Amino acid sequence: MPKPAADQQTADRSGPATRSLQLGVDRSSPVPLYFQLSQQLEAAIEQGHLAPGSLLGNEIELAGRLGLSRPTVRQAIQSLVDKGLLVRRRGVGTQVVHSQVKRPLELSSLYDDLEAAGQRPATRVLHNAVEPASAEVAAALGIAEGGDVHRIERLRLTHDEPMAYLRNHLPLGPFTPDSDLLAATGLYRLMRASGITLHSARQTVGARAASAEEAEGLAEEAGAPLLTMARTTFDDTGRAVEFGSHIYRASRYSFEFQLLVRP
Repeated sequence: MPKPAADQQTADRSGPATRSLQLGVDRSSPVPLYFQLSQQLEAAIEQGHLAPGSLLGNEIELAGRLGLSRPTVRQAIQSLVDKGLLVRRRGVGTQVVHSQVKRPLELSSLYDDLEAAGQRPATRVLHNAVEPASAEVAAALGIAEGGDVHRIERLRLTHDEPMAYLRNHLPLGPFTPDSDLLAATGLYRLMRASGITLHSARQTVGARAASAEEAEGLAEEAGAPLLTMARTTFDDTGRAVEFGSHIYRASRYSFEFQLLVRP
């Protein structure tokens, strides 16, 4: 999005949430004005400049400050309401709900991706123990069924709101997961710090409805859509070093990937 020129409206002071934002439109651009505004507001939400619960302020005043028509501002706001980022509350106004995390399909830690996006990640470690491997886990890690593995279960939050339930199994070896460290940072960061070189992964993405227990843990309704991800990660020797089975709130999370045309 091009930065607003000096002769354009540069700042909006329509309400507490948008007062410090530098908003503007480029009238010479072929991009519709409402879309320029909605993109700037969406970016502010995703980067945490407009926190959940923030009020946008008066629609008429926002239009006046930016030199836009009220229908243009209304259309920009409605597009974010349709995306689930804003909600109109009678007697309250237009309020920020949350941002949806868009994560690239690559070998990276959810914690690191959230931190880089300014999402203020936090972790609750729900389980961390050595247990016998199930048939599924054993097959993924290339070990005997019933062999000992570390099982870690965590709830990942952003802005104090649940987003994902993470279950990881690790073979016994040089890395021993510590609950305090897991609560403070990402699993992959700890694995790398212990000398493990993460090289590649095999990953499957799917979707299903939330069970009552899952819905309660993720602050969703029973039956709400969840994204699922199963991943087996390998080190530079080809050894499986982690098997993850994760679920994500579809209302808060999406995967992004780039497709290339085969020549």
